[in-house]
Amino acid sequence: MRTMRGYGAAALIAVLCPAALAADASKNLAPDFTGLPEHSKIVVAPLDVELFEISTGGIPEPRADWTDSARKLMRGELEQRRTGLGVETVELDEASADELGELLNLHAAIAQSIAIHHFGAVPLPTKNGRLDWSFGDALKPLEERTGARYGLFIWVRDGYSSAGRYAAIVVAAILGVGLPHGQQSAYASLVDLDSGRVLWFNRVLRGRGDLREARTAGETVDELLRNFPVAR
Repeated sequence: MRTMRGYGAAALIAVLCPAALAADASKNLAPDFTGLPEHSKIVVAPLDVELFEISTGGIPEPRADWTDSARKLMRGELEQRRTGLGVETVELDEASADELGELLNLHAAIAQSIAIHHFGAVPLPTKNGRLDWSFGDALKPLEERTGARYGLFIWVRDGYSSAGRYAAIVVAAILGVGLPHGQQSAYASLVDLDSGRVLWFNRVLRGRGDLREARTAGETVDELLRNFPVAR
């Protein structure tokens, strides 16, 4: 079972350290980008979500039922938050998603590199700590198909320990050995489809949160959209 600890500390930091939060927010934005223009149109790509059950031996096994439930819950939670983004949003239909599948896969590959090299432990010296990534003209077909200037992409992978895995973790702990359990890894990105520039990117990497339940799925969506450049 996942826990929801740490939010009291986060709230205290928000009160005591506004400058630190501002600096944190700037890490999510491309250089010289501060927010979306009014009346911007964003196409929301199909959510790339997959949930796993961690076996006793630590092998992640895909769970289609969990994945389907999590995708539906996250779509519903995202729908509730769209008006708060201050922009017009449209969903990419399934037929278009299938036809443009290679472009969506390209985005997933590059976005994972951003997660590793911008937020992770392997920074690229040439980036100098800046969110400076571009797809060039690769995503223009998505703009032409939808009429949207921007694209919002969300990718999530989440694992949950089975009963056998929990038992193994307890036994290992008694013996002084630590075994890993499920982890939630996710990111969200906003891309200018015309220029290909990544304007905003956020990563979530933690051992809590449960996408199989509406309340905690909503909390994950909130965390993914933290520091989103809301149109003014």
